[in-house]
Amino acid sequence: MSQDLKLYNSLNRKKEVFKPVNTDNVRLYACGPTVYSFTHIGNARMAVVFDVLARVLRTLYPKVTYVSNITDVDDKIMAASKETGETISNITEKYTRIYNEDMTALGNKMPEVQPKATDHITHMVALIEKLVEQGHAYEADGHVLFNVPSFEKYGGLSGRSRDEQIAGARVEVAGFKKDPADFVLWKPSSEEETGWESPWGYGRPGWHIECSAMAEEHLGLPFDIHGGGADLKFPHHENEIAQSCCAHGSEDDLSAFSKYWVHNGFVTVEGEKMSKSLGNVVLSHDLLQKGVKGEIIRLALLSTHYRKPFDWSEKLLEQTESTLSDFYRIINDSVTKEKDGALEEGFLKALYDDLNVPLSLSFLHKVAKKGFGYQLREMGAVLGILQDDPANWTRTVEAEGDDYALLQKREEARKNKDWATADKIRDQLLEKGLVIKDTSEGPVLEKV
Repeated sequence: MSQDLKLYNSLNRKKEVFKPVNTDNVRLYACGPTVYSFTHIGNARMAVVFDVLARVLRTLYPKVTYVSNITDVDDKIMAASKETGETISNITEKYTRIYNEDMTALGNKMPEVQPKATDHITHMVALIEKLVEQGHAYEADGHVLFNVPSFEKYGGLSGRSRDEQIAGARVEVAGFKKDPADFVLWKPSSEEETGWESPWGYGRPGWHIECSAMAEEHLGLPFDIHGGGADLKFPHHENEIAQSCCAHGSEDDLSAFSKYWVHNGFVTVEGEKMSKSLGNVVLSHDLLQKGVKGEIIRLALLSTHYRKPFDWSEKLLEQTESTLSDFYRIINDSVTKEKDGALEEGFLKALYDDLNVPLSLSFLHKVAKKGFGYQLREMGAVLGILQDDPANWTRTVEAEGDDYALLQKREEARKNKDWATADKIRDQLLEKGLVIKDTSEGPVLEKV
């Protein structure tokens, strides 16, 4: 390789030169969503970051196998079913479809494999059986639990002390546990609940065992990179390592499951933690429905280095829209449509240095000043931006917010043959200096 890729490995707590297990096929796993509702921008940031990582890996290696799962069995899904009256299958299928549509709108490519937890129950049961046989798990009160004290290196990923481990596991503390830090591998289900037959009775898997089973089945062990948000480092990723290493007799080697662990930083909104109680949860789906272009959301999420905390704001969206509009204008006005030079050396160098997207963007601004539209688009392709028709961008970038919502209402009215409402909305938009133009991709708004 002409250039080395360096990644911050959470397992060793330092930036390291990436050395794949097999240079012919680099294998990457990133934790996907639990499909019971719409995903927020924290989930979207994770998806965008690892999509970019996969793209960067493809500039260096002939094949990249990217796996990102769907968690479609979970207590939150069951709770949503009880609350709404919808079947679990309807809920999971609906939100899986919406998630994929939304992430595609953000410019993400579909992973090579998107496994569903419910398709891998047999593999999960087999892993749990191995852990029980080897003394790393035990059955108690219809549950099967991982025996944390049996794994001396537990806490090696997160660096949490014994007291911190117990505090972090309180959500699962129960009287039948041998140790407060022990976590659930299998839990019983009532007749009314989702479940499968197993050596321990009718039940369902714990969350942590799901990813261990799916990663192993589709990537083999060890694979190269395991990714996810910083919030998953403990207990989820810590537990994955414990399960997988112990099931395969690799208790002394924390890298026997995945060689590198990559985590993106937390997301806040206007300086505050996202929470339902504060009413500041930002959903990527809502933004898209309001007419915010997915490309704007994507670039905004990439504007801060992936390992750092990211703060979402309306001002950032406005700044990002302005930046993209400038880039597209350069592409549209570029004198030549042919290649106008090699990629800026510093551009790829920045990406190969622990995925430094903010620094790489400075090189996009550099070539933009030169008016190199072709090169700008080529560099953008690595980041998943600037691939739209520039003329289309110019037309539609104005159709956002309230204006876009009005346009959507007009289309609904036309479909319902409510011509009076459609004409009224048309006149409202005209008063605002906007005219509706029909294109092959649907109606857009243009300034009069």
